[in-house]
Amino acid sequence: MIDLKGKVILVTGGSRGIGAGIVETLVKAGADVVVNYNSGGKEAAALAKRVGESQCKLVQADLGTVEGPKTLWDEGVAWKGRIDVLVNNAAIRPSMPIDSAYDEYDKVWMHTLRVNLVSHAHLCRLAIQHWRKRKGGTIISISSRPAFRGDRPDFYHDGASKAGLTALARGIARFEAEHEVMSFVVVPGMIASEQLEDFIRHYGHDEAVKEIPLKELGKPKDVAVVVAFLASGLARYSTGATFDVNGASYIR
Repeated sequence: MIDLKGKVILVTGGSRGIGAGIVETLVKAGADVVVNYNSGGKEAAALAKRVGESQCKLVQADLGTVEGPKTLWDEGVAWKGRIDVLVNNAAIRPSMPIDSAYDEYDKVWMHTLRVNLVSHAHLCRLAIQHWRKRKGGTIISISSRPAFRGDRPDFYHDGASKAGLTALARGIARFEAEHEVMSFVVVPGMIASEQLEDFIRHYGHDEAVKEIPLKELGKPKDVAVVVAFLASGLARYSTGATFDVNGASYIR
């Protein structure tokens, strides 16, 4: 097991799905974890109770607002006096058909970009400012396959937002390394989660697994163990790298 004792890690969107799996794995490895949630307060409280409330700080912050990221960061830092690792996980994926009304289409695009990309850009900036005064830190951004291979028309906005997050992470890796800021991208495939349930309702389970050679959906823990490894500092020289967790369904 990776040892993360002494590390303070902030996870956005940590109350459900992949985020909850990440939180659980990090706490088990000894980390103190700031768990961000928006509407999942009940789930966040249950998660903290399950994994250990003394190692969790729950912070409600809506990353779809301008002030949300700063509120989250400030409360997170206030807990232990620092943040060592930032995990950019929070994301939304609303369906938006290409033939939707202009105003509705614009609204969904802008909100998706705000949550999936802009909020994390703000958090990355705050983290970099924090770490330039210290001894560096680590950013782990959870991207998606559509960022690299495109997505269905109803989800063009999701793929675009995650592609932007990936580009942000790579830029940080190149130009913040001198400040000992490491940046990685983790790209989950079809992982059993609330978001995937929506996909399965629309397209069916067979469609979800048909491109996976392992013929099974991934689990949140499959992503979480990669995040824990990267958070440990053991992969320092791999900064800038992208790690696929998809059962060989997409090989770049």
